[in-house]
Amino acid sequence: MSDTAPIEHPTRLTGGDFTEAAEPWRLFAAWFEEAKRAEPVNPDAMAVATVDGSGLPNVRMVLLKAFDEHGFVFYTNLGSVKAAELEGAPQAALTIYWKTLQRQVRARGAVEAVSAAEADAYFATRSRMAQIGAWASKQSAALESRMAFEKAIAQYTAKFALGAVPRPPFWSGFRIVPAEIEFWQERLFRLHDRIVFRRSATGTWSKTRLYP
Repeated sequence: MSDTAPIEHPTRLTGGDFTEAAEPWRLFAAWFEEAKRAEPVNPDAMAVATVDGSGLPNVRMVLLKAFDEHGFVFYTNLGSVKAAELEGAPQAALTIYWKTLQRQVRARGAVEAVSAAEADAYFATRSRMAQIGAWASKQSAALESRMAFEKAIAQYTAKFALGAVPRPPFWSGFRIVPAEIEFWQERLFRLHDRIVFRRSATGTWSKTRLYP
């Protein structure tokens, strides 16, 4: 992060100390709501890191589509590189950075597939063109030309001209079930605030404040 002194946000000067939070999910929900008001583009964007069969890391931006006390959910084509890597090594790390608020959240843990019912429910909320795009895209596969992709889009547009667009069988979601979640708040002169929550085998959370 830059050494330039950030402009303090009013709620950070007058609100409660986030490091006093007893558990991570209410804190994340509060930060996410503020981010949705403050961030002009994709406040739900998060980087998700996986590893391939040789242990080489891979990271990409996805959109956070749901979260609760069980974890963070995103959706993808099950033929994608990320899906293959998660099948081979079902663990992942994520980072969310809200530049306007000068906040970062990191988490890592095991990964599990969402249920078919969850995937169906979310897919139904997508725009029609996004639904058709999910059918037309062979995500991560080689694409000979943009025209070939547009031809596939046209074919599926015609196929699903009437009625609802069903969820493709090769499209679903993953849930990152965090073993730890870290919250970071930028402060003047790089004297940042950091806390990390770690989940025990019984599901309870412990909290540690960290040096910046």
